[in-house]
Amino acid sequence: MTDLIFRDRRDAGRDLAQRLVRYAHRPDVTVLALPRGGVPVAAELAEALHAPLDVFVVRKLGVPGQPELAMGAIASGGARVMNEDIVSSLEIHADTIDAITAEEHAELDRREALYREGRPPLDVHGRTVLLVDDGAATGATMRVAAVALRQLRPARIVAVLPVASEDACSRVSRVVDAVVCAQMPEPFRAVAVWYDNFDPVEDDEVHAALAQAEAGAERA
Repeated sequence: MTDLIFRDRRDAGRDLAQRLVRYAHRPDVTVLALPRGGVPVAAELAEALHAPLDVFVVRKLGVPGQPELAMGAIASGGARVMNEDIVSSLEIHADTIDAITAEEHAELDRREALYREGRPPLDVHGRTVLLVDDGAATGATMRVAAVALRQLRPARIVAVLPVASEDACSRVSRVVDAVVCAQMPEPFRAVAVWYDNFDPVEDDEVHAALAQAEAGAERA
C-alpha cells in the first residue's frame, strides 16, 4: 500500500471536500471544527461546500490529582458530559466537579471570546453537522465532542476525519450518525506521520479562519 501523506491540514480539507460534495450548497449543513488542529481542515471544507463554519470547543474535566484522566468534558453551547463510572468509583464529590467545571468553563469562554470576537455560536438545532478534526488515533476527542454536541439537538452528526486508525473510526461510529474517514492506514502510528507539515495551529489562525468564513457568508 502507498502511504497517503497530506501536504498540510488545508490540503486534507480539500481532499475531504471532494468526498463530501453531496453536502454542498445545502441550507441545513453546518461545519464545526475541533480547535485548534481541525480548523484549517474545516475551513477548506466549509468554503468548498459553501457551508457556515464554527468551532466546537471541548475541555476535558480532569480527575483531581490525575488531570490526564478525564471524568468528563464540557463543550460549546453549555453541554457537559460526565463519565459516571469514574465519578462513582473515585467518589468524586459534586462540589469538586463543580469547581473543576468552573475552571474549565473560564478557559472555554476565553477561547470562544478570542476566536469569535463576541459572535455567538452557530445554532445547530435541527441541522446536519459535519464535525471535523485533523485526525484521530484513538477517537476519544471526537467521541466526547459528538456526545456533547448531541445535547444541542442537531438532526444529524457526521464525523469527518482526513486520517484515522480503523479502531478510532469504529469507536466514533457508535456515537454519531455517519463517519467519513478518508484514510485508515495500518499500522496507524500517529496522526502527524500522515502530514508533510503538521505545525501547531495557533489561536490567531483559528480566529482568522472564523473571521474569513463570516466575511464570506456576509458577501454571499
